[in-house]
Amino acid sequence: MVGQRTYQLKKIDEIRWEIPRTGGMRVPGLIYSDAATLPDIEKDKSADQVFNVAHLPGIVGFSMAMPDVHWGYGFPIGGVAAFDVDEGVVSPGGVGYDINCGVRLALTGLDKSEVAPRIRDLINTLFARVPSGLGSRGGIKLNKKGLSEVLNNGAAWAVNKGMGDASDLDLIEDRGAIEGADPGAVSDRAFERGKDQLGTLGSGNHFLEIGFIDEIFDPETALQWGITLGQVTVMIHSGSRGLGYQICDEFLARMVKSVRNEGIAIPDKQLACTRLNTTLAREYMAAMAGAANFAFANRQILMHLTRVAWEESLGISPRQLQLRLLYDVCHNIAKMETHMVEGRKKKVCVHRKGATRALPAHHPDLPLRYRTTGQPVLIPGDMGRASYVLAGEPGSMKQTFGSACHGAGRLLSRGEALRKTQGRSIERELQDIDIYPRWVGRKTLREECPEAYKDVSKVVDVVQRAGLARKVARIKPMGVIKG
Repeated sequence: MVGQRTYQLKKIDEIRWEIPRTGGMRVPGLIYSDAATLPDIEKDKSADQVFNVAHLPGIVGFSMAMPDVHWGYGFPIGGVAAFDVDEGVVSPGGVGYDINCGVRLALTGLDKSEVAPRIRDLINTLFARVPSGLGSRGGIKLNKKGLSEVLNNGAAWAVNKGMGDASDLDLIEDRGAIEGADPGAVSDRAFERGKDQLGTLGSGNHFLEIGFIDEIFDPETALQWGITLGQVTVMIHSGSRGLGYQICDEFLARMVKSVRNEGIAIPDKQLACTRLNTTLAREYMAAMAGAANFAFANRQILMHLTRVAWEESLGISPRQLQLRLLYDVCHNIAKMETHMVEGRKKKVCVHRKGATRALPAHHPDLPLRYRTTGQPVLIPGDMGRASYVLAGEPGSMKQTFGSACHGAGRLLSRGEALRKTQGRSIERELQDIDIYPRWVGRKTLREECPEAYKDVSKVVDVVQRAGLARKVARIKPMGVIKG
């Protein structure tokens, strides 16, 4: 039963903790954390969710939690689980409501010294140009036919409309379009919610951030990727907006019923699922892929809007700006992949909820640009400290189905953050450390205050020590837009 501790964590080493297989668990649980941050994980009961996920049919290996793990819907945020395609299930709670919530990092040809004196002008222009906040609407209005094209083609749709270059597609996970999308699996209500939300940032923890490279850990990889000290960067965090939320909500309701019909025993109704060989599973995967492609297109458009606003604000040419995409990764997704399981190659459905892919060098799914270095792994922190660029390492394929963490991870709920920041001006506190914020929601800055998140440096340290990914560079923020 969720919330009732029936297990004891077993220490494997300094950064790994096992939930031994007991009772109805089909596999053990595995949590990546150091001793200092483990109490935070236990406090919010996300370990209980790792325990619960281990009961699902067809799960293989471990039910896993990355070091940024925190309480979520059904699966913990920061959870990774893989399911056998013949015996396993797919669960919308293992993907999340914001399907393909992801991060895109772009590099510029500018130095901090050129941008810092004008950061206010730049952020104000971006804030005016990029729609953000709950329910925000963009300048792109689509009918059902047009939106169906987006769901099928993803980022390529935006590129074909003149928003970016075809070379961008090589630097996006799955080239910006997951196969198998079917607009016919998407409800009219989901279409309605998504038809005018392309090119919008959204609310909550979504952001657009201008930063600079303040430390390089792997000079050789940084050189190959074109990363230099002082270089100004753009990081965009957004997802599939109302369309993805609606798809998740509707399929969860359907799967609550299918669990009973299929005779699947689950310890928590939020783990509603269906077997992968059912029509319902195929419909969900097709709708989910469409939402993921919407999110890829959304971030492609947001980068285009950023480029236009930047050139306008600073009065510079594209040649001077040299804005180019480093990589774009998705967080909340379920994918059919081939991995080694118990010494054999096996096709599995990998759920990454608040976790990102971290493919090592020479993996066949990597673009040629990253074939010798490993995939860029983008780990945003909070808006007051730092973010990291990592590279995938072989340990990810051996341990976590090619996965790593996706961010710092929440430490405080939004309610706790509001209580702890009562009477404080987060805007002034950020400006005191040379970070200029703009935001929409009345409570947004307080809900998203730096102390609401774990220290991303400690989270990244665990990932590197585990051999999942290695640090390449650190980014310090200069200005941020929050929805």
